[in-house]
Amino acid sequence: MAEGAAMTRVGFIGLGIMGGPMAVNLVRAGFEVTGHNRTPSKTDRLVRAGGRAAGSVAEAVTGADVVLTMLPDSPDVRGVVLGEGGVLAHAREGALLVDCSTIRPDVARELAEAAAERGLAMLDAPVSGGEQGAVEGTLSIMAGGTAEAFEAARPVLDAVGATVVHVGPAGAGQTVKAANQLILAGTLELVAEALVFLEAHGLDTGTAFRVLAGGMAGSTVLDRKGAAMRAREFTPGFRVALHHKDLGIALTAAREAGVVIPLGAAVAQLMAALDAQGHGGLDHSALVQLVARLSGRE
Repeated sequence: MAEGAAMTRVGFIGLGIMGGPMAVNLVRAGFEVTGHNRTPSKTDRLVRAGGRAAGSVAEAVTGADVVLTMLPDSPDVRGVVLGEGGVLAHAREGALLVDCSTIRPDVARELAEAAAERGLAMLDAPVSGGEQGAVEGTLSIMAGGTAEAFEAARPVLDAVGATVVHVGPAGAGQTVKAANQLILAGTLELVAEALVFLEAHGLDTGTAFRVLAGGMAGSTVLDRKGAAMRAREFTPGFRVALHHKDLGIALTAAREAGVVIPLGAAVAQLMAALDAQGHGGLDHSALVQLVARLSGRE
């Protein structure tokens, strides 16, 4: 049990692919977790694990020591945090708000300021590691906010992540996450291109990937996504539509900083094309499908 877990009540908003297993891991670590999701059936997994289901955001956060949000996009987080029935309207003064969603850095800063005005501390603490990392409790968590808020949140974050780092002030977590999504998208694209290249030469791609994974070309992407890409199996661990959104955040933040990201821009366009073709619900490894189609092989 995490230190302080038995005394900590957690309200968790957003129990989807990532939030669901994160909330379950908090229960297993000894936290008292009350969860809410827009689709009520998604609270079932939490209830089976020993948590409680809430019928509203207000019910989930009332009396909570820590509130976690894991939502799709900036407008969703803004609405849940600032809305009339939202977190700031119902969380107690002194509570800690930790947003694990991936949103715009400027929105993260806006929400941190609003939280401070209501007497709450806030961290933007996006995560990386996909569904597998969420299930295993091995996520990488990059947190932005004050050092005091980070230390207060540490027991909760340690229950869901293996790499938990304070990266700077409010908004810094989201900026690091944008960099993460650039690297991830670029690696996925190159693995996809390599796979189609190997297939075109008639080679055994399983054997080829095994030796590539053992050298400098090895990566978590190759290890976790390679087999599914070879099989063209795209059950979502992280959806194309969400990665498309994340790359838009990265492009905007780069433009604001005056930074040129030509390779990032190229893969962002490919992800956008995949989404526009109606494949937004597939796993982002479906980039291989687009590469194969552009190569006339599908």
